[in-house]
Amino acid sequence: MDILYQDNRIFVCVKPAGVLSTDEEGGLPDLIREELGDEKACVRTVHRLDRVVSGVMVFARSREASRILSAQMREHTFEKEYLAVVHGNTVPEHGELKDFLLRNKKEKKTYVVKEPGKDVQEAILDYDLLEKSGDCALVRIRLKTGRTHQIRTQFSSRGWPLVGDQKYGLPELQAEHIALWSYHLAFFHPQTEKRVAFSALPPKEFPWNQFSVLDKLDCGIEV
Repeated sequence: MDILYQDNRIFVCVKPAGVLSTDEEGGLPDLIREELGDEKACVRTVHRLDRVVSGVMVFARSREASRILSAQMREHTFEKEYLAVVHGNTVPEHGELKDFLLRNKKEKKTYVVKEPGKDVQEAILDYDLLEKSGDCALVRIRLKTGRTHQIRTQFSSRGWPLVGDQKYGLPELQAEHIALWSYHLAFFHPQTEKRVAFSALPPKEFPWNQFSVLDKLDCGIEV
């Protein structure tokens, strides 16, 4: 586990692919408790990443910290940015993707639908195209809503599936891990109320190593 920051209210780390972000046996909160050396430590999940997705996450270390961070998400003062490699070099330089999403719990899959209705949620994100390489493109994404499989579904529905995405992607574009990375988090610290920010870059492996612009992105901690 790559630990970026910790104090008595928050724990910030890089989630590995294949690990659940929720508090259950073998999940990341469990691993954090092992790291802290306290199997009863309060570690609360305040936002989620799919099991197959990696990148920066913050966990609350008290009930009050969890409440404060969750409120920031509802009030849209909690910033989340992602990096993704998508198939398709026709992606415009900038864009806003806005859709209605329906979650099929039985299939564990999310679909874009045309109209609002029961169990349908609006999903919105902004993105910027950072670089193209062959038939793929690197995009930087800012979530305005946090729906299940939102990024994967919205890009795939436009013909730009994420590289390595076995659920929504193309078989011929498989990689060891899905090319979706939680790059940047920014929020108000639940105790100091100071704005803090954390960012980390994906590993230099395929397909991330196809894009030189990653070396120019900001990466680090602001506390």
